[in-house]
Amino acid sequence: MAQFISLKTAIPGPKSLELSKREAAVVAAPMCDALSPAWIAEGHGALVTDVDGNTFIDLTGGWGCMAVGHSHPRVVAAIKDQADHFLHTDFTSVPYEAYVAVCEKLARLAPGTFEKSVALFNSGAEAIENAVKIARHTTGRSGVVVFDRAFHGRTLLTMTMTHKAKPYKVGFGPFASDVYRMPFITSYHPTIEVNEWEKLLTTYVDPSTVACIVVEPIQGEGGFRVPSDGFLEMLREVSRKYGILLVADEIQTGAGRTGKFFSIENWNVVPDMICSAKSLAAGMPLSAVIARKDIMDQLPGSSIGGTYVGNPVACRAASEVIDIIEDEHLLERAVALGTLIRSHWNAWKDRYEIIGDVRGIGAMQAIEFVKDRATREPATQLNGEIIKECVRNGVLVAGSGIYGNCIRMLVSLEITDAQLTEAFGVMETAVARANASR
Repeated sequence: MAQFISLKTAIPGPKSLELSKREAAVVAAPMCDALSPAWIAEGHGALVTDVDGNTFIDLTGGWGCMAVGHSHPRVVAAIKDQADHFLHTDFTSVPYEAYVAVCEKLARLAPGTFEKSVALFNSGAEAIENAVKIARHTTGRSGVVVFDRAFHGRTLLTMTMTHKAKPYKVGFGPFASDVYRMPFITSYHPTIEVNEWEKLLTTYVDPSTVACIVVEPIQGEGGFRVPSDGFLEMLREVSRKYGILLVADEIQTGAGRTGKFFSIENWNVVPDMICSAKSLAAGMPLSAVIARKDIMDQLPGSSIGGTYVGNPVACRAASEVIDIIEDEHLLERAVALGTLIRSHWNAWKDRYEIIGDVRGIGAMQAIEFVKDRATREPATQLNGEIIKECVRNGVLVAGSGIYGNCIRMLVSLEITDAQLTEAFGVMETAVARANASR
């Protein structure tokens, strides 16, 4: 019997259907493609209740923004307190302490014994754009190396850096110049050996013209692909050899999801810059670039920034998120959640042939569905059916992968074992049905 899921209507219910009609009349069509047909009324922890009174277990975490859960009381209190004092000035107009406090905490948490400087922005894409600007200014070079199956955003530059054409790039060209795509080496999707990567790089581009290598330590939208042993270490070595800056895109992987505050720490690799967003401020619009101080502080005044960047309300939220992760030992919780998730999913892999791979670090785990384990042909349609069945039965899950054949865990680190187990009961039923229908 369900303990947390409570479905009082069909999904979507009548109030959600009415809201969808209003949406269709005035909201831009590209925005009207939500995972859930149910409209949220409130969310707490890992639970979401819609306008019709249906309660779901949310494994999407606001698309990776809710590491500390929906409406954490401490985050809500911090936001309310800041709103009572002031909402905005623009930090470069009238500065405020909340901005500095977040920067202090991020500089302390980022790997590396060198001095660091931090700049705050609004979105993950803005952080990536500015990291590239910083790298280009510092090195005097223009080239940017990115990877197959990467996702970095939907602005002009980050759209160019993103791999997948549909829906992110088709019809939006011409694209930014001097962006070069290289293989992201994994054990499940082998392309080349790690020791061949440098040679391949030099056939695509003269390394002396490359400003930075931008890499997700674990690929997010690409399907939670974990790099092969030695891959990130090799990138660090090659980047140093050619005077290239190494940028870690921690937009999705950071804020404790892998059991380290920044996932790059799992490999003991120290990048020159780290980009953070999503869970950093519990869904409030805030991102950051954390860089070596000798790199960041070369830039002239006002060369980076923006009117809303480092908004004081978002800064207060982020400062509280960081404290919660430390006070509530959520890094350790991420490791424990990863163990629990893998115990379920590895058992499913033994039972269901459509599961080709289970992978991840900490709570950042994914299942890849295939039509055939030998050929590893993507089971895109089956994955879509599994996701829809889960939603209809009270569990919100997120797909991923360049072929749309993966399910990823972006779950709140505040989720209880009982909630996760109940959600997985629904999810396994959907997987079993898909496996039988193949």
